[in-house]
Amino acid sequence: MSQTGTRFAARTVLLAATCLTAAPAFAQEQSVEDRLDRLEALVEGLIERLDAQAGETAQQNAAMQAQQDTMRLQAEAALEATRALEARQTELSASQAQITAQQTEMSAKIIDFPIPEGEGFQVGKTRITYDGYVKFDAISQRTSGGQLPGNSILRDFLIPVAIPVGGEPSGFDTDFSARQTRFLFKTETDVGTEHKLSGLIELDFNVTEGGNERISNSFVPRIRNALINYDNWTFGQGWSTFQNVGALPDTLDFIGVTPGTVFDRQPLIRYTNGGLQIAIEQPETVITAQDGSRVIAGDDQLPDIVGRYNWSGDWGSFTAAGIVRQLHVSTDDLMGVDDSAWGYGLSLSGKLKVGEQDDFRFMATAGDGLGRYIGLNIVNDAAIKMDGTLDPIYTYSGFAAYRHIWADNLRSNVAGSYFKADNPVRLTTNQVTDESWNTFVNLIWTPVGPINIGVELMYAERILEDGSSGNLQRVQFSTQYNF
Repeated sequence: MSQTGTRFAARTVLLAATCLTAAPAFAQEQSVEDRLDRLEALVEGLIERLDAQAGETAQQNAAMQAQQDTMRLQAEAALEATRALEARQTELSASQAQITAQQTEMSAKIIDFPIPEGEGFQVGKTRITYDGYVKFDAISQRTSGGQLPGNSILRDFLIPVAIPVGGEPSGFDTDFSARQTRFLFKTETDVGTEHKLSGLIELDFNVTEGGNERISNSFVPRIRNALINYDNWTFGQGWSTFQNVGALPDTLDFIGVTPGTVFDRQPLIRYTNGGLQIAIEQPETVITAQDGSRVIAGDDQLPDIVGRYNWSGDWGSFTAAGIVRQLHVSTDDLMGVDDSAWGYGLSLSGKLKVGEQDDFRFMATAGDGLGRYIGLNIVNDAAIKMDGTLDPIYTYSGFAAYRHIWADNLRSNVAGSYFKADNPVRLTTNQVTDESWNTFVNLIWTPVGPINIGVELMYAERILEDGSSGNLQRVQFSTQYNF
């Protein structure tokens, strides 16, 4: 009811009350009128109080509505934030396997980069960090052409030239090992704003003496990498500039595609400017003698020279590398041979993205006198001609690997590699390796970010120049914790 209506009703009530109570005596009119005025004033006060209460109620209702509107807006904002967070978590989970695989690859690489701010610990002007991994391998394998010796590194990973040929099948042999466990230190020293100085020391327990499977399984640590990085320069022992470690597949075996890949780690001096790298590296000529044996004379005169260029983008990465080497030998052990020859090679490699998460990795390498750089020295750099001069051995090799992400924490890799040598059989005999190839498939589960648990099946074969061959069949289970 409006205020005017309220006043009219009040006056009507008062008038009725007055009519009912009025005395006929005129003397009482003044008293009644006074009482009516007081009653009217009382009613007006009551009306004002009702109006005030109505105003307060309206204000309270408005405040409550504003509060409800604010709460609704906050709830909508929280819902949007939750949806955005869930989308981000899905995105991060989808890339978890890829990140874990990259961590696994990084554990095998030497990348020149500053230590992230806030990591490590400080000693004077030098900041130090460490990382690496602990790896356990359980391998069961058989070889068709003979028995691999027990407690030998030949059982721990694929070495193509060591696949037995011509013997009796071995049956399956099972070995456990933690020798691939790896540890490294990185340092960065403050030398002012104009220069950057860093270092790296990396150790593992592979290809070393010591240990036995009866009691201790203790193996001697060895130096893998020892590098000094000063601005654009690298000095020390590291991966050869001719090798693209970033193209290696995600594998449980130490290398995986051994017959088809460049693989060499040695002392070097390297200059890097953007994608360009130029290096001089340790020379070492490996010769096949007239009886097919291997001779490492140590008579080298000039370093191996490597040039490389790296491209990268949203599509992946690609590397082209070339090498020139002088092969030299001067020794009485080879009937007084004293000669030198030139070796050369080209390697193309890369990792290309396929879809949102998958990738394709590859390498193709060819050249003369590349023996020790390919497949863990499957064949040698050169043979000795009848006139005592060197004949560089031509080789070509390559691999291809595809990685597929099945789920956020599950991935697989399938790969194959191939090696071929053009041996001068009249100089090397027909008992040297002519071809080698292998293939593998694996399944790797990442229950939490730093841990990989996987199983891998591999088949590898080695063929001699006389056509005889031997193969290796392997199943491998591995658990690796990256820290």
